[in-house]
Amino acid sequence: MKELNDNRPLVLVTGANGQLGKELQRLETKWSAYKFLFLSREDLPIHHFELVRNFLKGCNPSVLINCAAYTAVDKAEQEPDLAYQINAEAVGVLAAVCTANHCRFIHVSTDYVFDGNAKLPYKEDDPTAPQSVYGQTKLEGERQALLANPNTIIIRTSWVYSSFGKNFVKTIIRLLQDKPLISVVQDQLGSPTYAADLADAILQIASSNNWISGIYNYSNSGVISWLQFANEIGKLAGISTPINGIATAEYPTPAKRPAWSVLDTSKIVTTYGVTIRDWKDSLGQCMHELGY
Repeated sequence: MKELNDNRPLVLVTGANGQLGKELQRLETKWSAYKFLFLSREDLPIHHFELVRNFLKGCNPSVLINCAAYTAVDKAEQEPDLAYQINAEAVGVLAAVCTANHCRFIHVSTDYVFDGNAKLPYKEDDPTAPQSVYGQTKLEGERQALLANPNTIIIRTSWVYSSFGKNFVKTIIRLLQDKPLISVVQDQLGSPTYAADLADAILQIASSNNWISGIYNYSNSGVISWLQFANEIGKLAGISTPINGIATAEYPTPAKRPAWSVLDTSKIVTTYGVTIRDWKDSLGQCMHELGY
C-alpha cells in the first residue's frame, strides 16, 4: 500500500486497458520516482467532458498521457460523430484542462493523418491529408490539442502491436493456426511499432527536464509490407501455413488504408535521445512474451 503522504509527481494515463496503456502499466515499477494512476475507458470516458474537468482538478497530475482513442478504423466510417467526440473534441478538452492545471500533456496520434502516397519517410511537418474518418478525427485532435495547449507533445506512431489486446501479430498467429492458407496485403508498406518500446519512449519524454513541445514520430526501424510482417510472425511462431500475398484492391475495407506508413523518427531521437529498435528485434521480444 502506498503511503498517504506520497509526494511523488503523479502520471495519469487514460485508455489504460489498451495495448499502450497495458505496456505503460508494466513499466510502473521501473519508474519508481513517479506514482501512476491508470484509468480505463470505464473509469474515465474522455468524451464526458465535465467528468474529465472535475476529475483532473481533483487529482492534480504532473503529466497526463492520453492513450484513449476511438481506434476502430472501419467502424468510424459509420460512427463519425462518436469518433470525432473521442479523437478530436475530447483531446482538446484534455489539453485545455492540462493548461489550467499546469500539467504536461502527451497525446498519441497516428500515421493515418497522412494520405499514404509518399515515397520518403514522413517528417512531422509534411502536409497532412487523411483519407478516412479515423485519420480526419485524429488530425483534428492534434489541432485542438495544440490550440488549447501549445505546450502539448504529440507522438504519431504506426502499425502498433503488443502481447496485449487485439492486433495484427495475434490475429496472424490465430489465422495461421486455424486456416490451411491465409492471404495478406503486400502493397502497403510501413514500420511496425512494438507498444512496449513506445511506452518506454513516452516515459522517457514525460520525465525529461528538456520538455520541447510539438509533434514527434515514433516507430521501430525498417520498412516492410504487411506480408513480410506476417511471414516473420509465422517463422517465429514455427507455423508453416502458407501465406499468399494479395493487392489492397483484393481486400476492400470501408476505410481506406495508407499505402505508405513510414515515419521519419530522427526528430524524437535528436531531441530526446530515445532508442529506435529494429522491428525484427522488437517482434522477437513480443513473440517470446507470447510463448514462442
